[in-house]
Amino acid sequence: MQKLAKLITNKPFVYSLWFGLSLFLVIKGVLAHQGFNNYTIFKYNFLNTIHQHNLYAYQPEHYYDLNHYGPVFSIIMAPFSILPDSIGVILWVLFNAFILFKAIQLLPLKKDQYVIVLLLCAHELMTASANVQSNPMIAALIILGFNFIKREQDFWAALMIALGAFIKLYGIVGLAFFFFSTNKPKFVLSFIFWSVVLFVLPMAISSPSFIIQTYHDWYADLVIKNSGNQHSVMQEICFTGFIRKAFHYDDLKNMYVIGPALVLFALSYLRIGAYKVVEYQRLILSSVLIFAVIFSSSAESSTYIIAFVGVAVWFMNLNRPVTGLEIFLLVLALLITSLSPSDLFPSFIRTQYIVPYKLKSIPCFLIWIKIIYETLTRDFASEKKSELAPAAV
Repeated sequence: MQKLAKLITNKPFVYSLWFGLSLFLVIKGVLAHQGFNNYTIFKYNFLNTIHQHNLYAYQPEHYYDLNHYGPVFSIIMAPFSILPDSIGVILWVLFNAFILFKAIQLLPLKKDQYVIVLLLCAHELMTASANVQSNPMIAALIILGFNFIKREQDFWAALMIALGAFIKLYGIVGLAFFFFSTNKPKFVLSFIFWSVVLFVLPMAISSPSFIIQTYHDWYADLVIKNSGNQHSVMQEICFTGFIRKAFHYDDLKNMYVIGPALVLFALSYLRIGAYKVVEYQRLILSSVLIFAVIFSSSAESSTYIIAFVGVAVWFMNLNRPVTGLEIFLLVLALLITSLSPSDLFPSFIRTQYIVPYKLKSIPCFLIWIKIIYETLTRDFASEKKSELAPAAV
């Protein structure tokens, strides 16, 4: 057990897994001349912006599927898009892995606990990297928003949250950390400032009229996409999707699930006296990261890197020793949520049950319910007293 404990906290080993698994997959794809459709879509977000072509129109001559990212994403993709694709896609995957690595490393956790968070999430990161997705970056922006608020750097926290929202909307959930700000007027003004800046920034490489029209097009695209997700096998991997499939309730409206979920989430904020307690704040962070995915109609397998960081942070935030139920929930999440898309999982179970019934969302949903329960019942004051009490001789 001691050797295992040393291994899972060994930084060179965990860092190698974190970056190595993702790097291996993308280099393998490059050497095999594999097409990276998602990366091509991202690149053309930039190219279409500078050439003022509709960002959300079909372009089958370049890629299949559609772009669903805001025009500010073109600024992020600019340095990658000017490189040869074989180099750009590798750097893009490494950039996503690195920014999420730094965000997790900066979390207010006990000494080296972030290493275990990285280890728990390494396979889920690999799933996102295999699809050269932007979700690791989105997760990082949400976490960085939390980290900057913890450091009383509201100006930069507002930038992280606004940037995430202007790229993929998921980032807007970072506003849930507003209550932890020690200078709320500064945070609000900073968020307004950065929203204006990010709104006009793409105009620097395009034109004001085109970018304004693009925001209108983006809204229309997201409305259409949300409707189409309900009939997609690989989309809507969320709790609503599970209910639709498991109970043959195709006409279920998203709000019938999201509404009660929002009420439950809001109940967490009744513990006003705990707002300054780091254990409570980490619970809210975990809840936000999981909520953003398990109740989103746009959630797909590679989106779960966002939720799984929430799962890992929740587990490291638990009182020790952990209970059997808590270990069971973590193992269930590792098996069903993280490992099920891989070749390590029986393909029959994946294709017949996990994928069609959206079961990847269920462990995260159960953990989210457990987090809500903890935010309402956990005795944070007693924990602080226990930490301050002298150790028994």
